[in-house]
Amino acid sequence: MIGRRWLSIFALMLLTGCTVGPNYKRPPITAPDAYRGLAPDAAPQTTSSIADEKWWTVFDDQQLQALIRKAIVQNYDVRIAAARVLQAQAALGITRADQFPAVYGGASAASTRFPRTKLLAATNTSSNLVNLSLAWELDFWGKYRRATESARANLLATQWGQKAVIWSLVSNVASAYFQLLELDAEMEISRRTLASRNESLRLVEIRETGGTVSMLDVRQSQQLVYAATANIPSLERGLEQQENLISILLGENPEPITRGKTLVENHFPPTVPAGLPSPLLERRPDLQSAEQQLVAANAQIGVAKAAYFPDISLTALAGYASTALTNLFTGPAGFWTFGGQLTQPIFTAGKIGSNLRLAEAQQQEAVLFYQQSIQQAFREVSDSLVGYRKDQEYRAQQELLTAAAQDAVRLANLQYSGGVTSYLEVLDSDTRYFNAQIALAQAQLSERLAVVQLYNALGGGWQQ
Repeated sequence: MIGRRWLSIFALMLLTGCTVGPNYKRPPITAPDAYRGLAPDAAPQTTSSIADEKWWTVFDDQQLQALIRKAIVQNYDVRIAAARVLQAQAALGITRADQFPAVYGGASAASTRFPRTKLLAATNTSSNLVNLSLAWELDFWGKYRRATESARANLLATQWGQKAVIWSLVSNVASAYFQLLELDAEMEISRRTLASRNESLRLVEIRETGGTVSMLDVRQSQQLVYAATANIPSLERGLEQQENLISILLGENPEPITRGKTLVENHFPPTVPAGLPSPLLERRPDLQSAEQQLVAANAQIGVAKAAYFPDISLTALAGYASTALTNLFTGPAGFWTFGGQLTQPIFTAGKIGSNLRLAEAQQQEAVLFYQQSIQQAFREVSDSLVGYRKDQEYRAQQELLTAAAQDAVRLANLQYSGGVTSYLEVLDSDTRYFNAQIALAQAQLSERLAVVQLYNALGGGWQQ
């Protein structure tokens, strides 16, 4: 009867216990009605966004897809993030255990022999003890519940942090791969140009031997050959270093990287849907992680406030004690004790108040960081939108420039062959054409990197 009465009292105390500290509410966020950076003549925004697409549908190069899959499995940052999730899960289990009573069991046996003396005969004494102890600090003010709430939010923040690592990794691998393809394009341009210039040098040397042109033309033609030749070692260095970078992203030692499509064969639509701004808060893993960090900091205020109130703890001990092992579990061998304790802070030299102010300041920092992260996310989307649009315009003009430079080379060679102009015009036209081809390849790269950045800024890439 007595035991059931006490259990009823404990249950009533737990049910009527309060939870101090503020409940979490998402801070006010001012989201724009539309992203800045959209084309002035763009169609009205819809809910569809490129970020809703899986990364293997956005990047249709099968070799790039294979690299991303390997990176997600092997990349060290991803594996470190997974280990942090396991740590957060264990920390939650440790914190949550404080809400429940701790029960310990014990057993002991001892035998003592006293030697015979002139006054006393030899004696043997023994003691046997089996007990079960209980210790429970009642969470009357919600200190442990708030701590568990904070630990659970930290776990969610860590899980979202793991998704954020994958999110960044997908865009990093795609960007590095496209940069590798652009270097391939520059290498192909340089080698093609070198072959053409070697052939021109051969023809000029033949004409100089026949007395048709001077040695100056030969030297100018040699300049073109040497300039193209000097560009190749620099590109070879860049290619190998870029392969090393991708290898590290894959969690492997530096090694060659297999290519799939060429840079120009990796197509993207002329317009990329961005969707509405409001879903960005739920789609981007870094914003989700920042909000969970805010939830954890908010719960810590309750933990700090609970220190103002008394701690209520219960202890109990029950078991059997006997000098004879055969009588250990019989009649008078049983014993039990039960007690309660209340401890109220009286003077702590301002420690409790300082802890509360610290928790409130940390919560305010988390609020500001969350709001700042949201504004930064909107900026990244706007920058990517205007970047993709302007990169398209630049690439289109660079194509026209390259075509004009190519025709200028043709006309300069015709005029030089007809004796109308000097070889200096051929030299200048050929140099301009070579530079235009390189600039076009770089413009094509910038256009593709802008899509990768937009996809990342909108929160796409972590969905598996």
